[in-house]
Parts: sequence; C-alpha cells; structure tokens
Amino acid sequence: MTRHLIDITDFTPQEVTTILRLSEQPGLPKVLAGLGVALIFEKPSNRTRHSMEMAVVQLGGHPVYTRGEEVGIDVRETAEDIALVMAGYHAVLAARVFQHDKVQRMAKVSPVPVLNMLSDHAHPLQALADALTMQQIHGPLAGKRVAWVGDYNNVARSLGEICVLLGATITYGCPIGFHPAPPELARLNALGSGSASHQHHTEDAVAGAVAVHTDSWVSMGQEAEKQARIASFRAYTVTNEMMAYAEPGAGFYHCLPAYRGLEVAAEVIDGPASHVIVQAHNRMHTARGVLAFLMGVS
Repeated sequence: MTRHLIDITDFTPQEVTTILRLSEQPGLPKVLAGLGVALIFEKPSNRTRHSMEMAVVQLGGHPVYTRGEEVGIDVRETAEDIALVMAGYHAVLAARVFQHDKVQRMAKVSPVPVLNMLSDHAHPLQALADALTMQQIHGPLAGKRVAWVGDYNNVARSLGEICVLLGATITYGCPIGFHPAPPELARLNALGSGSASHQHHTEDAVAGAVAVHTDSWVSMGQEAEKQARIASFRAYTVTNEMMAYAEPGAGFYHCLPAYRGLEVAAEVIDGPASHVIVQAHNRMHTARGVLAFLMGVS
C-alpha cells in the first residue's frame, strides 16, 4: 500500500518514532538511487528547498525543483492530473502549497508517495524536525511540557499533533480569536497519550515547559492583515522575562524566518536558550528519514 505524509496523523506513534530514529541513522540505504523526486513549490522556501534536495541526494535520488507557475495547480492542470503525470516520472511527489486540499487530492490518486512540504493547514516536515530537536536537547518527549506562544497556525497544529502522539503535554498561549477552538483541542487530545490545552496568559502557557515555540505572526499570504495582526499579538513576544516562567534550561524554538522585536526578542533567539539553527538543520535529517520510511525502510 502506498503511504503518504499529508498530516502527522497519517502515522502512528510507533511510526513517528521509527522516522525519528531513521533521521539520526547514518548510512541509510540508497533507496532513491536512479529515481526522481518532484519538488513542487507554490510557496518559496529557503529551508524546505535545501533540506529536501539534499535529503533526496543523500538517498541517491535526483530532486527536480518546480515552481508553482510551471505546473499551475488547478489553473493550468488539476492537482489530480499533475499527480498522475508526475508519478510516471518520479518515485515521490512533494508539494508546498497554499491550500491543503491540493496535496490531499494529489495523494488520493497518486500511485507513489505524496509528501506535504507545507500547506495552510499543516507543516508535518517542520513538526518532525521540532520533535527530533527537542528529543536531542531534552530527551524523550513523553511526560514533558511544551509551550506554543502566538498564532494557532499550520505549524502550531502539526506540532501539537506530534507532541500528543509522542506523549508530551502541549499548552498554547494565544490571543482570543487566534487560539485552537474546543473541538480542535478535543481532536488533539484524542490522538495519543499526551494532551493539549490553551491558556490566554502567556506565563500560564509557558509555566513548566522545557521547550517554548513560536512563529511569525504574519504568514505568507496574510500580508494584508499585517498591522491588525501585530496589534493583536503585541503581548505575545517571547522575551527573557517570558522564558523565565519555563523550566530552568528550557529551549527556544522557531521554524524561521524570524522577525526580531515582533514574535521574539533578539536576546532570546540569539541567546543561549535558542536552538533554532539545529532545528533548521534537522529539517534535512528528518526529510531524509521520512523519505526513507515512505520508500520502505524501517
């Protein structure tokens, strides 16, 4: 059966653990030798392009970078037609898109694995890198507390999913109107042995956390909302004062790009608590791990 990575919830806790183990394993089999991997980018990205291309190369494959306008998903061709045609050229199809349903529809018809490199709903590749980095710094996540400060966006959703699957407790500190709704929290809490909750006050969300995560307040495609969003999130900048509520030795995490003075103070992201560069590098290692898994390595 062809497996896809559209959401972290496509995998069981045991499979997530296997992918993270593979991500740290040197010398994986060259399962992509002589094969192509399509990398379709409706939205540009520094980390996603470089990490995916190098992960494919490390597994012996040939990455083919394709800009969104070259295929025109649902403009020039339907998502389904693109998937069916490209599956005749490539062993894996990976897409970074604006609308989540595009990768869902590609996966529905594709005879080869489809990998979501980011959508408006989810960022599973980032969640894998986040989990790997936290495990490397803080040990197994089961029983640990993780905090998210800011907007409940695609990155926050996927992080919550992997935390609950791996037995961690995640607490969101989000402004009214930008927080996970009760049905969404219920969905997260049903995923695994961990738990998810929301606190409006950041000090309550961060209290006792070993890891504090945030993201840009204005994602690509939300530029028209920039000033309104900045006004809504002003009290949610991660500062050293906020980090003091976390566990001693707690780490700071950000998927990048970061905007110093907005979602995070420069002294935090550039300080000793920050693990954002290791986190970024782990995007390549977890991309390699998940590609190997989708190609049958266990």
